[in-house]
Amino acid sequence: MKVVVNADKCEGHGKCEKAAPAVFKLGDDDVSRVLVDDVPESQRGQVDAAIRLCPRQAIAWERP
Repeated sequence: MKVVVNADKCEGHGKCEKAAPAVFKLGDDDVSRVLVDDVPESQRGQVDAAIRLCPRQAIAWERP
């Protein structure tokens, strides 16, 4: 499953990187980046937490 970050909404709080450091990385421009093409099953709970913790609701699962 894929996850996306809306760069227009992201304000660089970094809560996603703290919740799922193997999936998200805050860039030098204070916009979070997704590090993986497909989120492994073992990381999905952490990504769900990152989605809930994002104060700008900038993260979402990509639906096919």
